[in-house]
Amino acid sequence: MDYLDPQGAEHMPEMADAGIALEFLLSVKTGIHIYAIALTETSSLELREAFYRQMELSIDLHTEISELMISKGWLYPNDVSKQVELDIKSADNALMIAGMNLFPNDTDRLGMFATPNK
Repeated sequence: MDYLDPQGAEHMPEMADAGIALEFLLSVKTGIHIYAIALTETSSLELREAFYRQMELSIDLHTEISELMISKGWLYPNDVSKQVELDIKSADNALMIAGMNLFPNDTDRLGMFATPNK
């Protein structure tokens, strides 16, 4: 099976959404960490206040993303066994995608899809 096979696209939108949400969550988490470090490194009251406001907004965004992921079944922060199961499934999917023949020698898909007769 290769990426042009319609079966290869099954459930891909859901997997892509979950992956994008996880990347977004991790990026926001990194931003919170950086704001916390910046707060301890600056002596300017104005900068501290700005960093603190941005950090609070980032924490709120992290909460929103986490709640979305939990509601969709993409994150299980309170159930380690379910989270491990989900992570293993994600790793298996990544390996499956990596094993796809992305550049097949034969790219002719004539007859695979319903096409009008000419």
